[in-house]
Amino acid sequence: MKKEVQYRLLILLIFVLGIGGSFHHGFHIAVINAPSLYIKSFINETWQNRYNSTVNEKTLKVLWSSVVSMFSVGGFLGSLMMEYLTGKYGKMKCQMWNNIVVLGGSLLMGFCTMAGSFEMILFGRLLFGFSAGLGLSIHLQYLAEIAPKRLRGLTNTTAAIFGTVGKLTGQILGLREILGTKFWWPLLLACTCITALIQFVTLPCFPETPPYILIQKEDIEGCKKVMQQLWGNKDHQGELADLLKEQALRKTKNQMTPLHLLRDRSLRWQRYFLVFLVLSFQFSGVNAIYFYSYDVFRTAGFSLEEIPYLTLGIGASEAIATVLCCFVIERMGRKKLLLSGYGLMAFSLGLLTVTLSLKDYYSWVPYCSLGLIFLYILFFGVGAGVSLSIMSEIFTQSSRAAAFVIIGSLNWAGIYVISVIFPFIVDSMGQYCFLIFLGFIVSSWIFNFLFLPETKGKSSMDIMMEFNKLNFGSAYTHSASENPQEANEKCSVL
Repeated sequence: MKKEVQYRLLILLIFVLGIGGSFHHGFHIAVINAPSLYIKSFINETWQNRYNSTVNEKTLKVLWSSVVSMFSVGGFLGSLMMEYLTGKYGKMKCQMWNNIVVLGGSLLMGFCTMAGSFEMILFGRLLFGFSAGLGLSIHLQYLAEIAPKRLRGLTNTTAAIFGTVGKLTGQILGLREILGTKFWWPLLLACTCITALIQFVTLPCFPETPPYILIQKEDIEGCKKVMQQLWGNKDHQGELADLLKEQALRKTKNQMTPLHLLRDRSLRWQRYFLVFLVLSFQFSGVNAIYFYSYDVFRTAGFSLEEIPYLTLGIGASEAIATVLCCFVIERMGRKKLLLSGYGLMAFSLGLLTVTLSLKDYYSWVPYCSLGLIFLYILFFGVGAGVSLSIMSEIFTQSSRAAAFVIIGSLNWAGIYVISVIFPFIVDSMGQYCFLIFLGFIVSSWIFNFLFLPETKGKSSMDIMMEFNKLNFGSAYTHSASENPQEANEKCSVL
């Protein structure tokens, strides 16, 4: 009970950040699936009213793929703009005004049928994507900066929890008993305006992050005050000392841009892990299942009437896994949890390919496929939560914003590629389409097993020292044994 009181403001801030951050990202990935038939019908009706002819199947597929993928185009643009906007206006102001973009997208979605314009859906998805790209990057940076070291892993994984809750919320509201109907689907796509309004009103009530106040504002007393507000009236000298070391290191180099990060030798292995973690996250196949779960479950042999309820199992499985990950990450460590999740994902996808091939031979095989899809999503929830935590921890305050520009860009590019090409992959490869994703997961597992250092319980400076061993090899190890502080400063300048 004392701990709950001690961290009350921190818990409230995590909640407010979540509903306007990764919640929107997860919601709009999952929600587009339920009204897909109604949106296609609306596009066809609009086309017929304009041109007095029905839209051909190929054009309809292109327009539908555009509706799905426009979200990732907006996300890519939002990620690219994140560093510039947060550098000029600060993370809190950007996150606040980002909610206005959500409200604009909601208006377009809500009135698209009244206006008889499917282009409003496309532009609304673009705005939702921009908001999700900007908001998710800011959300992850915030989480990496507001928690004490002993709670950092747990705090970082809450981004995955809110993303999963967003997906599950989209699936539940998309049921035909709620908003997944021919009349209410525009409201379904617009309902994130509620969480956007809540965050817009409440976020100004919270302070900026301790690293921002100390490193960028150079206000030690203000940093101590915010630490006590967020973490309770205890001694936080350990965390303060780590921030002061990072501040001293920051003076030897300016705030990084994405281009500088790509060129910096001292961040070479961090870049490698960034790329592998993002690519394995996107090309694991999970977004393909969320975007096109109707097609996946139809391939598995289930009827259209059953599919909306089966998709709830996907969201529920990931929700269970991310909550579990949140509680065990500090006990098991990042590396062990990541390898366990990705290894079991690969095993599930291999078996799923087999059961999809046998679905026409035995009546019980589709249920095996269903169970394997749920298990795959369950294991993904574990791996996804750890990946987000690792990507936040392996960069310092000076390089984190630039890193999230690259992370966001790769993430949204991956979502776009999957959302556009997956229907065509299914048409050409059938049940064997998941072997492509299996290859990505196995490659990432091997790379992380061989090279990923454990970040559990380590400060940003400690993690940087671990990576300097990879970046500079024996030269750094010899220098660090004589003078660790000097070795870090030399490596950071290179």
